[in-house]
Amino acid sequence: MNADGVRERARSVPREPGVYQFQEGETTLYVGKAVDLRSRVRSYADPRSGRIRRMVERADALEIAVTDTETQALLLEANLIKRHQPRYNVRLKDDKSYPMVQLTGHEAPRIEVTRDPDGRGDSTSGDGTGAATVFGPYTNKGRVETVLKALRETYGVRGCSDHKYAGRDRPCLDYEMGLCTAPCTREIDLERYREDVTAVERFLEGETGILADPLRREMEAAAADRNFERAANLRDRLETVEAFHGEGGEAVQSVGDERAVDVLGVAIEGETATVARLRAESGKLVDRERHALEAPGSSEPPSASGGPASVSTDEAGDSGLGGVPAVLAAFLVQYYAERDLPDALLLPERHGDEEVAAWLEAEGVSVRVPGAGREAKLVELALKNARRNVGGRDECGMLADALEIDAARRIEGFDVSHAQGSSAVGSDVSFVDGSAETADYRRKKLDDRNDDYANMRTLLEWRARRAVEGRDDRPDPDLLVIDGGEGQLEAARDALAEVGWDVPTIALAKADERVITPEREYSWPDDAPHLHLLQRVRDEAHRFAVQYHRTVRDEVKTVLDDVPGVGPETRKRLLGRFGSVENVREASLEDLRSVSGIGEKTAATIKSRL
Repeated sequence: MNADGVRERARSVPREPGVYQFQEGETTLYVGKAVDLRSRVRSYADPRSGRIRRMVERADALEIAVTDTETQALLLEANLIKRHQPRYNVRLKDDKSYPMVQLTGHEAPRIEVTRDPDGRGDSTSGDGTGAATVFGPYTNKGRVETVLKALRETYGVRGCSDHKYAGRDRPCLDYEMGLCTAPCTREIDLERYREDVTAVERFLEGETGILADPLRREMEAAAADRNFERAANLRDRLETVEAFHGEGGEAVQSVGDERAVDVLGVAIEGETATVARLRAESGKLVDRERHALEAPGSSEPPSASGGPASVSTDEAGDSGLGGVPAVLAAFLVQYYAERDLPDALLLPERHGDEEVAAWLEAEGVSVRVPGAGREAKLVELALKNARRNVGGRDECGMLADALEIDAARRIEGFDVSHAQGSSAVGSDVSFVDGSAETADYRRKKLDDRNDDYANMRTLLEWRARRAVEGRDDRPDPDLLVIDGGEGQLEAARDALAEVGWDVPTIALAKADERVITPEREYSWPDDAPHLHLLQRVRDEAHRFAVQYHRTVRDEVKTVLDDVPGVGPETRKRLLGRFGSVENVREASLEDLRSVSGIGEKTAATIKSRL
C-alpha cells in the first residue's frame, strides 16, 4: 500500500473514535486506536519511522471498527493485539487485564473489583453457588472504586469474603459504617437484599439515575443544612458517577455461566446486506468482523464469508433479501455451521425462523433482543459498524449520492415546538458521520406565536446569521434537514436566501416519510439506510425541541406561584389539567378538588386568590 493508496482509503474513513488494522492477506500486521480515525489513517501516508514505512508497504488492506468512545477503542485495541499478536505492535508480555466489577453468585452476592472474574461462582458456604455477573472492563480503577463505595453506601451490598460472611452472630464494622445491610445476620432479609442487588445491576447496566438521583438528593440536603464540606464531597462523587458510563467499557455483562457473547447488527442496501459481528468473552469486547450477503440472482451467490448460499427466493421475497429477519436467519446458519456457537446472541430484532430457533435452543444458545441498557448499546454499536460497510458505501455517502450533493457527512436538523403559540422554542441538532454530535446541539427561544412557518423562518435566519457573521464555532454543515413539509422547507429556504447562506436544505415529512427538496420529492424504500439516517436526524431534532419546550413551559412564572399551598408540582398538575391560568380561574371548586393533591382548603384558597 503506497502513500496515494493510504490517502485514498482515508477519505472513506469516518472521523470517529475506533480501531484500525493494517493487514497482509489474512495476517494482521498492526493494530492501532485513534480519537479521529480519518486523521490517524491519513498520517500513515508519510510514516515517521522505517519500521512503520515497511509495515505500510507490506499491507494490502486496512480494516476499521468504530466505537462510541476513545476508551472503548483503547480496550478493543488491547484485546486485538493480544489475540492477533501483530508483528509491528509493541506487545506487553505480562498479559495484564483491565479491572471489572463482579457480583458473585452467592445467595447474598458481594460486589468487588476484579481482574479475574469468577465464572463458576465462588461461594463455598451458604446455599447459592451460581456464576458471577460481570460488568466492564474499565480503565480507571480509582473511578470504579469510588462508584462502588457510593453503591455500597446507597444500597448496602456487602464486600466481605464468603469466609467472613459465614457463621457470624453479629454484624461487622461495615454495618456500623453504613456500607452493608448485614444479610449475614439477617438484619435485612435475603429477598429485600436481592432487590438492592438488582438496583446495583441496573446501575451497572447503564441506568445512571439509580445511583445519581439519591446522591443528588443527599447533596442538596447537605447544602440546605449548610454542611458544605459534605455537600462538596457528594458533588465530586456525583460527577464521578455521572461520568462512569461515559468511560466506555461497554462490554457485555455475563448472565449465568455465559462466557462468549456475539452481538449482530444488520444493514441492507438493495440486493446487498452487511452483518457486523462483535464478540465479547468473559466480559471483554475482543473482536469484530463484517460480512456481506447478496440476494439470489446477483453476480455472487448469497453467502457469508464465502459459505454456501442459503437465502431462498421464497424466503427473500420480492425485495431480494426479505428484510433484516431473513438476513439474520441466513447468516446464523451459514456463519456458525463451521464455527463454535457462542453462549448467547444479541440481535437487533427476531430472525423469525422456527427451524433456526429450534437449532439454537437445542445447542443451548440464549438469544436476546435487548431494548435498553448496556446490551442495547452494544447492538447499536454493531448496527453502526454494519452501516459503515453496507453496499460498499456508508449511509452518509449513499445519502449524498441520492440527493446529488457533494457530501452529507455533517448534517444539522431543525424543529420548532410550542403549545398553541406559547413557550415557543427551536432546536438545532448535529450529526457527524451518521452519529449524533451532542456537543454541537443548539437551541433557541422564539417569539410566542402560533405559526410554524414563521417560527421555522426565524430559527433558520438565526442559524444562518451566526454562520455568516462567524459567531458559530461549528463547521458549516453539508446538509440541513427540516422537520416538516413543503411549507416549513420554503420558510427555511427564504431565511437562508435573505441572509446569503448557501447550504443544501431538505425536509422530511412525518406522515408518509417523503423527502422533499426544492426540485422534487423522493419516496425511498423503508429499509434504505440513507432514509434511516434522515429519520434519526429528524426524530432527534423533534425530541430536543420538545424537551426544551417543556423546560421553558415549566419555568414560566404564573400567579399560581403566589397561592399558598401551591408548589411547583401542584402548579404543573393544574396547568396540565386545565391548560391555562384563565381556565384554572374559571374552574369550580369541585373541578379543582379533582386534581391530585388539592383538598378543599387549597381549592378554596385558589378560588379566592384568583
